Amino acid sequence: MTRIGPNLALLAASVLASACTDALTPKNEPPPGSTSSGDSTQTFDHDNTGISPWDLLDRIETEGPPRYTSHVHSCPKVRYKTLGTVLAEVGVNMGATGSVSAAQLYATGDNALGAANYANRIRENIGITTSGASREYDIFAAAAPEVLAAFTANSITRCPGALLFDSGTSTTCRPDGIQCLIGTVPTTDHVDYCNLTVQRASTVTVGQQLAVAAMLAAAYTCE
Repeated sequence: MTRIGPNLALLAASVLASACTDALTPKNEPPPGSTSSGDSTQTFDHDNTGISPWDLLDRIETEGPPRYTSHVHSCPKVRYKTLGTVLAEVGVNMGATGSVSAAQLYATGDNALGAANYANRIRENIGITTSGASREYDIFAAAAPEVLAAFTANSITRCPGALLFDSGTSTTCRPDGIQCLIGTVPTTDHVDYCNLTVQRASTVTVGQQLAVAAMLAAAYTCE
């Protein structure tokens, strides 16, 4: 009996302490419905109302469960060797030695592009990085004149006979040429953006090079 009394007293004290603690309102909690201390013109306003379970169920039925969509909708980095193959197939001379040629930017950019280091037993980085994306943009920009020349000479191995621009005008992009670059059937938006890029540039030549670089970058850097 002597042991029960103190134990009951401790239990009662802990219950009262927890009740008092729960009754206190933390002073640092944000106001309900928003985590922003400003307005929509100053900060990004996060919606804290949550998602309806019916909306969530509809999204899962449409897109699939997360374990499925994480595989299907992910965008991994293009492998280093694959990028070299793509460049060669669209007309880039991979044996060029110029310091700012696409081939040399590719060859000297293996570290930035996450290539495997077999000597040190380091596998290839499968995630795209800022430095890797920047180097890819540089490569595509340098490759654009070569790609355009290959289209003109009809020497592109991946799609012989494809034309990037209509024969009657140099400012109208062709779907078959765009498909050759990006590797998939282009939409109307692809063609429209290609036309606008060429038409709004300072010169037609600059516009064509920008269009080629932009399409390659969009196709192979998850943009």
